[in-house]
Amino acid sequence: MNLKSQLVIDKTIVKFSVQVLNIFVRILGKILKINHSLDQDFKVFAICKFKGLGSIIQATPLIQTIKKNYPQARIIFITTESNRILVQPYPEIDEVITLNDSSSIDLILGFFPFVYRLLKGKIDNYFDLEIYSNFSTLVTTLSMATNRFGYYLRSSHYRLGVYTHMMYYNIDSPISQTYLQLIRAFPIKGVTTDLKKPTYTASDWLKTFEIENDNYILINPNASDLRLERRWETEKFVSLIGMIQSKFPTQKIVLVGSQTEENYVNKLVSKISIPVVNTAGKTSITGLFQLIENAKLVITNDSGPMHIAFAFQKTTISLFGPCSPEQYGYHHFSIPVYKKIYCSPCVHEFDISPCNGNNQCMKLIEVTEVFAHVENILNGHFKPASHSSRIIFEGKDHWVPGFVNR
Repeated sequence: MNLKSQLVIDKTIVKFSVQVLNIFVRILGKILKINHSLDQDFKVFAICKFKGLGSIIQATPLIQTIKKNYPQARIIFITTESNRILVQPYPEIDEVITLNDSSSIDLILGFFPFVYRLLKGKIDNYFDLEIYSNFSTLVTTLSMATNRFGYYLRSSHYRLGVYTHMMYYNIDSPISQTYLQLIRAFPIKGVTTDLKKPTYTASDWLKTFEIENDNYILINPNASDLRLERRWETEKFVSLIGMIQSKFPTQKIVLVGSQTEENYVNKLVSKISIPVVNTAGKTSITGLFQLIENAKLVITNDSGPMHIAFAFQKTTISLFGPCSPEQYGYHHFSIPVYKKIYCSPCVHEFDISPCNGNNQCMKLIEVTEVFAHVENILNGHFKPASHSSRIIFEGKDHWVPGFVNR
């Protein structure tokens, strides 16, 4: 099922279903008088993130913090089938429950067995990390978890019934910290703030592509169809690659991309007059891990590979526009390049950006300023940021401003 179809269904049929279900949930809650206290010895935690490879990486501090404070508890991760391979490398996760949304038929046929698995899990605390998805809200409710946690914006107050606990979604907070705010509602003894790199086994892709460890620059010119406006212009990537090869001829250039992005990357490569290594569509997710982990430098749009680079602590030049680097680019090894124009960041307010794809926020990023960062790094002048990856909020570590209890 394509993204546009999913959005239409989510904003109409699914939203209406959630609003109706809200009435019954509120009535049932008053009748059953369930104890929603968070000071208990919980046995099962569930974390749900359907969309966004990078967001799953950013959820690893939350996963580690749960396991640290509730070592005997079972952690279930809920996502789509395509994300299973990304979630499995984390040993803190005890079970992965997936939904196949590759087509309408697969989604319909698999939905009720999927919900049955959730009910069978007897979930105590369910953390819904989706911000805008009515479908995710519906799934959260049908899980029948004792405590159901979610986020709210101005337009989503109708969810205050179907969730038992809600947190204000602060777009000025780094996303990993936004996720951690949910567990700070519990009487915990501390949090883990660092992203955790995935453990994996992969074929020797470096040998396959005839590249050497720490002797190549990895470039990701892609952005998922969730927000294609995050792409920097193809012509500017071509110019940047030419400048790098001219100044640093011993550094190979490696381009990456998924199978769905292969044609886009191939068109970019066709405009380059010098040799590059094009791996788009030729590796698995574990192959991508290996290519990123062994790169000298990563240059990328705001996308999943950027977050993977953060997890592997690779020096990363991150190109931002529709999203804010304050929220998604906050990392020791990140060098964000960002032009904050009037309408940016727009992703938190619009399903379709105000520019309708004419992303001036990305077009204003000049090749020369990106290349200046490349020179600085390759000449050995870059040092990781000294700031802590943790934000200290006022009050105790579990203090949660804006928290709404049912």
